[in-house]
Amino acid sequence: MSLISLLLLIIMVLVSVAFTTLLERSVLGYIQLRKGPNKVGFMGLLQPFSDGLKLFFKEQAFPYMSNFYIYYMSPVFMLLLSFLLWVLFPYLINVYSFNFGILFFVCCMGMGVYGILMSGWSSNSNYALLGSLRAVAQTISYEVSMTLILISLLIFIFGFNFLDFYYYQKYIWFIVFSFPLFMCWFASCLAETNRSPFDFAEGESELVSGFNVEYSSGGFAFIFLSEYMNIIFMSCICSILFLGCDLNSIFFFIKITFFVFLFIWVRGTLPRFRYDKLMYLTWKVFLPLSLNYLLFFSGFLCFMFVYL
Repeated sequence: MSLISLLLLIIMVLVSVAFTTLLERSVLGYIQLRKGPNKVGFMGLLQPFSDGLKLFFKEQAFPYMSNFYIYYMSPVFMLLLSFLLWVLFPYLINVYSFNFGILFFVCCMGMGVYGILMSGWSSNSNYALLGSLRAVAQTISYEVSMTLILISLLIFIFGFNFLDFYYYQKYIWFIVFSFPLFMCWFASCLAETNRSPFDFAEGESELVSGFNVEYSSGGFAFIFLSEYMNIIFMSCICSILFLGCDLNSIFFFIKITFFVFLFIWVRGTLPRFRYDKLMYLTWKVFLPLSLNYLLFFSGFLCFMFVYL
């Protein structure tokens, strides 16, 4: 049963990735006062499947001077990491229950850096290498504040299991008393997933397409899939950490959809940051704020235990 449920989860995630791309193109179309995809199928519903087929059936080109095996395996590695993250999806009936799920999540997000770095370096292209170095620098920087925000919330649940957030948020959501932390977390999620306004790894104006510039066909499709799976998973984590984690309710999935919409909305409305300001933001704003919240929450809990 556990294998069947995991297989079903993977299929549903892949279908949701397809329709997330359709949602993004439609929302961006309406933001820019134009129609999105509306020709293939009813209201463009078959557009993502036609795009997927086109990508997988195109001829794959390999740069002659690339480090072939690393170049070939990097997208597979990135996709595998994204699939691994979805094992953490919390079930009330324990299909897979991770008591240290949050640590596993931090490890997988940290490993994602290697996929980007290997794909950029092995392409043997200056643009791809620059894009991957930018992505690695920004991802490592934002992981520090992300981890501190996680620790600030872990103080309240006394564990590393995502299911604990379900039990400890029955009466009050964590977003109520930690709204600035939520804003920092969401911005960090945008930076972690290389989304606008932090998409320096794919800065088209100066880096063509960033670390994936030499990829075509299946390799590009795998990178694309892993990026969107990470977006949906980070939306799921946002909902679990801050908005109640009511897993047995349809509202949980509505909240995940809302966060995916926020990712798209930010892309359609905000211009790209300058790179030095991106680094300034994490080290001079997010890091002190998350450290202060960590000290405040831990001091508050110590006070409660000692005096109450």
